[in-house]
Amino acid sequence: MKKDLNQAAIVLKLLGDKTRLTMMKILDFHDCCVCEFVEIFKMSQPSISQHLRKLRDVGLVKEERRGQWIFYSMNKENHYYEFIQPLLEQLPSQNYQIERLEKDGKRIVCC
Repeated sequence: MKKDLNQAAIVLKLLGDKTRLTMMKILDFHDCCVCEFVEIFKMSQPSISQHLRKLRDVGLVKEERRGQWIFYSMNKENHYYEFIQPLLEQLPSQNYQIERLEKDGKRIVCC
């Protein structure tokens, strides 16, 4: 299916930010909550939430409430997923970020 040029430009602009691009690479394989991204990126919770809101607003990520926490995951049903997937495949794995959280006992610390 052909993509809308304006929407494609918006998606690519969002992914032009290193933090959001890294988030997308991580979310392609792992669900994460805001607190985990705070730890990974060493950024404030409001900054992380702002990045995630932008990705959610265009439908690239989805959120799921688990108790009092919200977890984010890649929205593989979004019609732009097939557009960005080849790009994400070219990026280095970010699994070490999750492994570091697990090693430090900070994986899903908010649950």
